[in-house]
Amino acid sequence: MLFKPSKIASDFPVLQRKIKGKRIVYLDSTASSLKPQSVIQETVRYYEECPVNIFRGVYTLSEEATEGYENSRGKVAEFIGCPNSAEVVFTRNATESLNLIAQTVGRTLPAHSNIVSTVMEHHANIVPWQVISGEKKIPLRFIDIDNEGRLKLDDLEKKIDKNTAILTFTFISNVLGTINPVKEIIARVKKINKNTVIVIDAAQAVPHLKLSVMDLGCDFLVFSAHKMLGPTGVGVLWGKAELLKKMPPYQTGGEMIREVQLEKTVYNEPPYKFEAGTPDIAGVLGLAKAVEYLENIGMGKIREHEKELTVYALGKLQKLSAIEIYGPKEATERGGVIAFNLKGIHPHDVAQILNNDNICIRSGHHCAMPLHHRLEINSSCRASFYLYNDESDVDALLQGLENTAKFFLRKWC
Repeated sequence: MLFKPSKIASDFPVLQRKIKGKRIVYLDSTASSLKPQSVIQETVRYYEECPVNIFRGVYTLSEEATEGYENSRGKVAEFIGCPNSAEVVFTRNATESLNLIAQTVGRTLPAHSNIVSTVMEHHANIVPWQVISGEKKIPLRFIDIDNEGRLKLDDLEKKIDKNTAILTFTFISNVLGTINPVKEIIARVKKINKNTVIVIDAAQAVPHLKLSVMDLGCDFLVFSAHKMLGPTGVGVLWGKAELLKKMPPYQTGGEMIREVQLEKTVYNEPPYKFEAGTPDIAGVLGLAKAVEYLENIGMGKIREHEKELTVYALGKLQKLSAIEIYGPKEATERGGVIAFNLKGIHPHDVAQILNNDNICIRSGHHCAMPLHHRLEINSSCRASFYLYNDESDVDALLQGLENTAKFFLRKWC
C-alpha cells in the first residue's frame, strides 16, 4: 500500500470535522490515537448484530461473539509475534496489565528481593511497584538517564544484582521519545541474574514498531488498544505461558473458574484465569480491526514515516533559540514524540493558544512527574505524530508556536 498520510487521514472521521471553520491538527497520539472508520464500524456492528455475552451461550449469537473474541486474541498474538494465543490476556489497559503483574508476581517475591525500574517511566509503571515495595519492605531502585534522555546502561549494571526479582521499564518514553535498546538491556540483565523477570511497558512501542515478543526475550509485555487506533477500555498483557500458569488470579468471579464449590474453587487455565467477568467484547473486536488496519499499511512504513516527520520537526524546532527540546537529538533514537518548552511561557498557556487554531498538543507532566523532576522542570509541552499526520501539521505547529511567542513575548527567534 502506498503511504499517503492525506489518504490515511480520510479514514478518520474526526479529522473531517471543522471547529470554527478550521481543520483539526491532532498532535496528541501519544496520549490516545484517533480511530479509523473500520474500527468504529466494527464496534457498532457488534452492538447491532450480536450484542451478547461470550463463552456462556450455545445459541448462534453467543457462538458468533465468542468466535470473534477468540479470533481477535489470535490476531493480537500474531501481531506481536506470539505463536501461542493463550499467552495473550485482555485487560482494561496497559495500566491494569502492569497492576496485574505487580499484584500477582510482585506479591510472591521473597523478603531478600529488590525491584528495578527507571526514572523515565509513566506513573503506571512506578506506582504499582511502590505499593509492592512498601508492602513487602523490599528496595525499589531506579536507573538514571544521561543529559539527552538515554538510559545509563552502566547505572543499570550497578542497580541489578543477584537479588533483583523484577526489572520493569518502558520500550519508548512517552515524554523523551527515547527508544530503549530493549534486547541489549535484557541480555545484560540475564547475564547478571538469569532469574530476573523482565516486564516491558510497550504502550508507546506496539503502535509504532514491528516487534516480536519471542525475539525480545522479555517475560511480560503490556500495551493498550487506544494508542494503536483501537477503542478505549482494552489492554493486553502478554506473558510466558509457564509464568501465567504459576500466577494466582488477579480478580475473581465469572469465567475465570473451572469449578466452584462452597468449600473451594478450581481456577481456569490462562488466559481465562485472568479475565474475570464480562469483558469489553466490542472493544476487543475493535482492537482486531485496528491490527488489520495497521498491518494493511505496514508497520515498517509507519515507522519510516514517523522518523521523517520527526526529522522535519526537530530540524525546524532546533533552529529556534526560544525552544528547549528534551530527549535524544537524533530521530533514529526516538519515536514520533517531541517534548519541549517555549522559554518563559507556561506549557498550559502554549497549549491553550494553539487550541485557538485547533492544534492539539499535550501540556503538563504527562504522567511522568519523576522524569520532569529529573529534568528540573515542572511540566512540558508534547507534540506527537502518527500515520495520519504530515508536514503540514508540523508547519501548523510551528506557526502556532510563533503566534504564541509573539502574543506572550512580543518576539520570535
